[in-house]
Amino acid sequence: MIDTGRMRRLLQTEGLDAWAERVESQLDGFMRQTPHGDWGRWQKAVERLPVLGDGCVDCDGGSLNIRPTQPLPVSDRAILVECLKALHPWRKGPFRIGDLMIDTEWRSDWKWDRVLPHLSPLAGRLVLDVGCGNGYHCWRMAEAGARQVIGIDPTALFMAQFLAMRTLLMSMTQGLAGRVAMLPVGIEAVPAGLARFDTVFSMGVLYHRRSPIDHLMDLRGALRSGGELVLETLVIEGCGDQALVPKGRYAKMRNVWFIPTTTMLENWLRRCGFHRVRTVDVTPTRLEEQRSTEWMTFESLADFLDPADRRITVEGYPAPRRAILIAEA
Repeated sequence: MIDTGRMRRLLQTEGLDAWAERVESQLDGFMRQTPHGDWGRWQKAVERLPVLGDGCVDCDGGSLNIRPTQPLPVSDRAILVECLKALHPWRKGPFRIGDLMIDTEWRSDWKWDRVLPHLSPLAGRLVLDVGCGNGYHCWRMAEAGARQVIGIDPTALFMAQFLAMRTLLMSMTQGLAGRVAMLPVGIEAVPAGLARFDTVFSMGVLYHRRSPIDHLMDLRGALRSGGELVLETLVIEGCGDQALVPKGRYAKMRNVWFIPTTTMLENWLRRCGFHRVRTVDVTPTRLEEQRSTEWMTFESLADFLDPADRRITVEGYPAPRRAILIAEA
């Protein structure tokens, strides 16, 4: 399902030769390690997806909308639902295929609507999306005009979901599908000092890193001089150099290490060599933005907050608040 040769050629075409030299071994390593016990089942689900035929793609209403010219036969629609349900849980989206709506846990379009007004125009840009999940925002970046988007995320299920969407898109058009690629790797797999990308996104990643400064330095190393970083992460209220370091879990998440104020976050970015650092948005996460659905039936935000006081998590920490910062390398 993952075309190693295509990825190598794509990276070479974009001047990412140091990465192109490593990508085959990175993908071989992913497959050799048996990425997940369900990988074979997910792969079969992707391979069984029906061919949609001609159609168009848009993002009206916030969904990635894949619109076949002709309605799917009843039998093909049933297979489509079965295959996509096999890739549960769907966390980032939403997606719509014909009349089928994948109502994901996150209304990721709301985040995109907060980010988009503050970006340098993406038209013609080479973009890296770090921790891209299933690629929803990658498709939005391409739809906004990016020349090529490369998403990275080591989670095997997210890779399978991306491949499912790409398979459906490829059956209709080469346009958008050809401008988005994903690799099942983390930021550590990106060669240091590439200095090639016009825009780098890191959304919902920083608080999972044991060393946030190292993560910011890795992001800067991927950017060309003058390139733009888009950083979205959890923050706490306050204007001083402070950070919350949870004693255990935060909102039931094990791997949350640092949640700084925006003041501290801006200082981190400047210390890492970024310029024109600015906080452009701070928004508390609402129950309507992150919730359980038919396509993500596990616990979600409502279960992570104190039922007696939604301003705090079940552990007693401030409820999730997310900031968007823009900076230049």
